[in-house]
Amino acid sequence: MFELTSYVGLFLAAFGAATLLPMQSEAVLVGMLLSDQYVTSILLAVATFGNVLGSALNWVLGRSVERFRHKRWFPVSEDKLEKGQLFYLRYGRWSLLLSWVPIIGDPLTVVAGVMREPFWSFLLIVTLAKGVRYLVLTVVTMGWA
Repeated sequence: MFELTSYVGLFLAAFGAATLLPMQSEAVLVGMLLSDQYVTSILLAVATFGNVLGSALNWVLGRSVERFRHKRWFPVSEDKLEKGQLFYLRYGRWSLLLSWVPIIGDPLTVVAGVMREPFWSFLLIVTLAKGVRYLVLTVVTMGWA
């Protein structure tokens, strides 16, 4: 049972880190990798799935931005939203390759929804970017262990 709850914890950390909440999943993943108690491929899959699902939530928020953008709780300011839209107009869907980057990645996934990026291309690019990030982190961690 402990193992299952640990994987759920990693999923939740990865999901939360992909939203606009100030969370990090990398430390959780590295700690689990270093413990040698978990299957590496499952850790990668769980972290990637959770992170991509969190980004998909951001995309949905972006699609609904007109309905929510003036709400007090909406997590992106008008100024940041406008800057993100200009960046997205300039670089297009390929800017989503930066969705894994701290600070700018999560707002980019919201902007992709605002800009009506088709979900299939969003999902493909974000999964690639976030999966490669976790894979590199795993290789580096296991190389040091």
